Amino acid sequence: MSIFGAINTAVSGLDAQSKAFSNLSNNIANSQTTGYKADTTAFENYVTGDEDFISAVGGDDSIKAMTIQHNDVQGAITSSTNSLAVAISGNGMFNVLQAAGGANSASPVYNSQQYYTRNGDFSVNANGYLVNTSGDFLEGYAVGSTGSVAGTAAPIQVTGLNTPSPTTTLTLNAAIGDTAGDVSTNTSTATAYDASGNAVPVTLDWAQSGSNPLDWTVGVAGSGTTTPVTFNSDGSLASVGGSTSSGNASITVPATSTTEARAMTLDLGTIGSSNGVNLASSSAGVTSNPIMTTDSKTPTGVTITSAGLVEKTYSDGTTDPVAQIKLAMFTNANGLASTDGQNYTATPASGPVTYETVGAGAAGTLDTSSIEGSTTDLTGDLSNLIVAQQAYGANTKVVTTADQLMQTTIAMIQ
Repeated sequence: MSIFGAINTAVSGLDAQSKAFSNLSNNIANSQTTGYKADTTAFENYVTGDEDFISAVGGDDSIKAMTIQHNDVQGAITSSTNSLAVAISGNGMFNVLQAAGGANSASPVYNSQQYYTRNGDFSVNANGYLVNTSGDFLEGYAVGSTGSVAGTAAPIQVTGLNTPSPTTTLTLNAAIGDTAGDVSTNTSTATAYDASGNAVPVTLDWAQSGSNPLDWTVGVAGSGTTTPVTFNSDGSLASVGGSTSSGNASITVPATSTTEARAMTLDLGTIGSSNGVNLASSSAGVTSNPIMTTDSKTPTGVTITSAGLVEKTYSDGTTDPVAQIKLAMFTNANGLASTDGQNYTATPASGPVTYETVGAGAAGTLDTSSIEGSTTDLTGDLSNLIVAQQAYGANTKVVTTADQLMQTTIAMIQ
């Protein structure tokens, strides 16, 4: 190899070690980044194929550095105080989109590019969308009331987190009067909620309808109509609206200007029983201005189950399904193109994406309230950094030595 060849080889070594420095520093910087996959550097000898050059100057060897991705390496899963953080234990990836505009609006505009990530540290933004720490919107499939999954993947939005669910049924369980007739009127109230979550006051006016203390009427304040309600001598419910059919008794609360633009059902209890509306044996047992209960539920937040089901939770412990997460799979995950925010895009080398149900095959399972840590081997990378530094310094020595040889050669002809 000529002096010039030695310089060229050393320069290629400097470039290769610079690439190694870049990869190592990136790994070290992201040692605490959720879902980060550490890269390694592979060095490859490169020999020119020019036979005339080889015969003339002895050839020119050089080195080339390549970045090797390890997207298929599982990171350590650790618990998180974030209840919406989920970590994938397997080969799957979350499907996410980035907002092109209006990221903080109720209807963001999204880029057409599909992204995939292992960053499952999600939270709910101001408009109910699930986003990770990179600001990317998690996609899922809509879930119906029967649990069926339909449609195409879309950013998951949980609405109505600050408003109770609409009221459909009011329930009254109280003694509104007494069999002796000492209490002849009463009022029961409730706070219902309309479809928009607005509070709506509902008032029922109870009154004896005649001389018989067992005969009453009930009317919704503002409706202008009443319904006859009679009781047995023991105070139990005898009839509602003239019906004595056994079983549950109810009336319709009509829509009025003081209620809402739809009717609700008032559950009065069971005919022949005192487990709902009843009469006490004396005035001492009468409930004054009783409060009706409603079936409205107060939202308490959002959860993601280990099966990838996004649910809206309520104060009574019930849940409503919102969306189902599916995981993206690739034949060659190491062929994905890396982008900002721990995101990847599909390439011909990765193969096309397929979508798998959480827990199916190699896609993996989800660990709730957990995050996947970086795969950076901090100790190993710091050691390799020292090796790369020494190699870089050695290549600079080659350059300076070759320069000295050239100076000596030039001096021979002076």
